[in-house]
Amino acid sequence: MQNPLKLVWGEFLSPLLRRPGRLQVAALCYRNGKRGREVLVITSRDTGRWIIPKGWPMRGKESNEAALQEAWEEAGVRTGRAPTKALGHFHYDKRESGGWSQPVKALVYPVEVKELADKFPEVTERKRKWVSPDEAANLVAEPELKKLLQEF
Repeated sequence: MQNPLKLVWGEFLSPLLRRPGRLQVAALCYRNGKRGREVLVITSRDTGRWIIPKGWPMRGKESNEAALQEAWEEAGVRTGRAPTKALGHFHYDKRESGGWSQPVKALVYPVEVKELADKFPEVTERKRKWVSPDEAANLVAEPELKKLLQEF
């Protein structure tokens, strides 16, 4: 039998006290290379861990358009296209500068990359590399993103 206090906390009180999650858009940038499908991963600005381009929705842009904008700013994707339907989503805790974190749901849009620029807004703040989807899954930390990459 489950502890009644754990049941009350887990099913009723904890969800009430949690802050609602925020929404971001993400770009799963890919190309068909010599070794098959490749995925573009970039480093985060704060910890240098491997991620995919993502950011907050933008006023006046659809979610897939905002994902394309993030792909440009963070990874230099000059020419690409993204469908209006998300491939999936993943959750993570975004660390804020004050040391606290907030839960975020990131909608992931596949972006077929046609051209990469050598100069882009965050070129000095990030590294980027093309890897197989399986290698990308091994590089990222978020379990749901790993699964999306493995299935891609």
